[in-house]
Amino acid sequence: GGGAYGAAKAGGAFDLVHFVQQPQVFALIVFACLVGDGYTSRAEDPELFCVFNHNEDACRYGIGIGVLAFLACIFFFMVDVYFPQISNTTDRKYLVLADLGFSGLWTFLWFIGFCFLTNQWSWAQDVYIGADSARAAITFSFFSIFSWGLLLTFAY
Repeated sequence: GGGAYGAAKAGGAFDLVHFVQQPQVFALIVFACLVGDGYTSRAEDPELFCVFNHNEDACRYGIGIGVLAFLACIFFFMVDVYFPQISNTTDRKYLVLADLGFSGLWTFLWFIGFCFLTNQWSWAQDVYIGADSARAAITFSFFSIFSWGLLLTFAY
């Protein structure tokens, strides 16, 4: 058994397989797609606009949750590295509950992001430059729902 919040594993080694299951790659791809090609302009108007139906909120939302998810993955990675050395069950409890709560929230936020980006993309017209990046951001937003859902399951 794992004991209280994995207490039986205290003093154990870092688990590389568990690290590979982290969703930071998807968050980074969504962020990079939106920052790299999420904004474009027309030849006659040099002002940049979001490729998602000219809705700046769609690009900001995707970039925002992508950056925060990536930073959270770094934080929880550091927690995972030091978790086996934490012997205080109260500290372990709070870390596991924080991981559980954050993973649940981010699963929901990625679902909202996927729906929002998909809806705005369906209304976008005449997008040629940045279309592939927009589709990639939508695709990896979809994958993020499941990767954060798996993290939620693992935390539980």
